[in-house]
Amino acid sequence: MPDAVPSGFEQLAASRAYFTQESMLAVETRKRKLFIGLPRETSLQENRICLTPEAVKHLVEAGHEILLESGAGEPSKYSDHDYSEAGATVAYSQKEVFEADIILKVAPPTYDEMEYLRAGQTLISALQFGSLTGEYITALLRKKVNAISFELIKDPSGARPVVRAMSEIAGSTVMLIAAEYLARSNEGKGIILGGITGVPPSQVVILGAGTVAEYAARAAIGLGAEVKVFDNHLYKLRRLKQNLGQPQLYTSTFDTFALNQQIRRADVVIGALNAEEGRIPFMVSEDAVSTMAPGSVIIDVSIDQGGCFVTSEMTSHSKPVFRKYDVIHYCVPNIASRVPRTATNALSNIFTPILQEISQHGGINEVLFTNEHFRSGVYMYKGSLTNASIARKFNMRYKELALMIAVRN
Repeated sequence: MPDAVPSGFEQLAASRAYFTQESMLAVETRKRKLFIGLPRETSLQENRICLTPEAVKHLVEAGHEILLESGAGEPSKYSDHDYSEAGATVAYSQKEVFEADIILKVAPPTYDEMEYLRAGQTLISALQFGSLTGEYITALLRKKVNAISFELIKDPSGARPVVRAMSEIAGSTVMLIAAEYLARSNEGKGIILGGITGVPPSQVVILGAGTVAEYAARAAIGLGAEVKVFDNHLYKLRRLKQNLGQPQLYTSTFDTFALNQQIRRADVVIGALNAEEGRIPFMVSEDAVSTMAPGSVIIDVSIDQGGCFVTSEMTSHSKPVFRKYDVIHYCVPNIASRVPRTATNALSNIFTPILQEISQHGGINEVLFTNEHFRSGVYMYKGSLTNASIARKFNMRYKELALMIAVRN
């Protein structure tokens, strides 16, 4: 039987001219080149920098521009050459660095540094709530910048990564500091921090059950000390026991009598409470401190938030201790700056992906619009105060950031 002749409709259907043709769709890219300035820290207390040379190299290779003030990395043992080899441009004036679109620094800008800021810039730095004043906020508002406090930045899980990292460092470091000042060479009690066979272990009391307390307790227990932890949040105490794997760890709420008894016997007392609603929830009285044995050590990690002890006074890395009732007080506010290279690596691990995220979203305004967890760090936006806690503290007006972002131009 002869082959059937295709009908006109069949021929039309078989024609490729009428098939849907695949084509490349133009995909909009929002990725934006960033211009980042790394000023040299002018605070005598500050030795850290926010990006390592390795992080700078990674960002430069991704197309971003990094401007570093000469000497900014030296306290962390990174040279200008290290950063130059990584692709950063080294500037020799502070004013030049502050021409960048994003200023990334550790300490909040001084009044002199503030003069270099311009409207529309983004400032990412610490805010240091304990020493914050209304005058400072007012002066910064006049510059009409977008200001982000890295203590307030949250990750998608709701945790504060910078606070967590610096707390881990502080918690690990405080026991080394305590051991140093307990030694006879520093006019301490002349005892070892920990314990050896046949000698009773040293006594460590920790106020607070957060990250600092966890790492301090882990270090102290590892050395053989007897540790007692006080906090009014039972869930924190329970979590601490679980994280340390120490179900028999002594824990207690702030029972004044029990706490005073333990402080009187303590060789080391660590203050590691976080401020709640702008104030430390519990403070150790002067009478309790006066009962401690001569040469005992107090380390007030919370001094930047007001301190955990009535006898605390802020000190510096150059003069870190003073004595009251012959008790050694160590009240340096930024303990992590004591080990700046470690701290710089920790900060760099946090800020590198944050900067990448800002770039991928097309800039600060875009990342704030899309990422709620990043918005938590913003306390100033386009010259308006957006943090309710700061506004209440200084009786100032503020605007809801979410509403400002929603009606953005």
